[in-house]
Amino acid sequence: MSLDRHHRLKVIFAFALVYVFWGSTYLAIGIADQERLPPAVMCTIRFAVAGSLMLAALALMGRRVRVTLPQAARLATIGCLLLVGGNFGLAWAEQFVPTGFAALIIAVTPIWFLVLETFVFRGDRLSHRGLAGVGLGIVGVALLFWTKFEHRSALGIMPLAAACVILFSSFSWSVGSVLSSKWKMPVDPFTGTAWQMLFAAAGNAIVAIVSGEVRHIVITRRGMLAVLYLVVFGSWVGYSAYIWLLKHVPTPKVATYAYVNPLVAVFLGWLILSERLDGFVFAGMVIIVMGVALVTTAKVHEGRSAEPLLTELEPEA
Repeated sequence: MSLDRHHRLKVIFAFALVYVFWGSTYLAIGIADQERLPPAVMCTIRFAVAGSLMLAALALMGRRVRVTLPQAARLATIGCLLLVGGNFGLAWAEQFVPTGFAALIIAVTPIWFLVLETFVFRGDRLSHRGLAGVGLGIVGVALLFWTKFEHRSALGIMPLAAACVILFSSFSWSVGSVLSSKWKMPVDPFTGTAWQMLFAAAGNAIVAIVSGEVRHIVITRRGMLAVLYLVVFGSWVGYSAYIWLLKHVPTPKVATYAYVNPLVAVFLGWLILSERLDGFVFAGMVIIVMGVALVTTAKVHEGRSAEPLLTELEPEA
């Protein structure tokens, strides 16, 4: 098997992991919220367990787990943008909106990616075919939203606030993702992922303490099983695959996970929570898949990158 074909298969496999398992994490987060496990506490437990066990396993395998102070600062920045601003915000919002609806809002993430890449970092730009795919994705998301807007009179203040928080979370996630792609650090990708989760655990713990969530912890078997699922399939499998993709695939293409995850979330909501699946939802899913196909097969034009401004804070010895 040629190196190019082997690499292509690894990319396809990594996309499959992110597409499928991250789509299912919306349901797991929703279950943890239903069990009254505070979101910041849930995120703290999830990333503390996932990060520490992953780092210990890497050390036992003989991989280098030490990082320099400047590298730690960057990993902490990325981890907090992705897993505090991004993941905690989503977990908090799912207390007030359905899991499928939250996944649909997250589908705006590729738009943030394109804006950041094109206008802020002047990095990779999609071809017209790729932009057409993004457009199709937006149309598909609009169809998925349609039934929600039909019942807009039922929306209250907290669901509206939750929707705004999810929008902010998707932006925070996008900034962290682009920085992870731009900052080139001589750190093992799995080691970097583990440290990001540990820094995020510390950040979420601070949120839990400041917000008073630590005084309202409810531990149930179902809630802990949901957290265990998030640790294994959300953090170890999905997040590791995502960070690997950011290093090997242009970020606009990686962002297509935000179009596929709603499909998985809506399907699981229909299958497990008996959420409504009508013609608009089905049509939206079909259009989104078409959009993803266009984006993932489109050519990417390299822009005048701002990466020199983001390169190493100190020379490596």
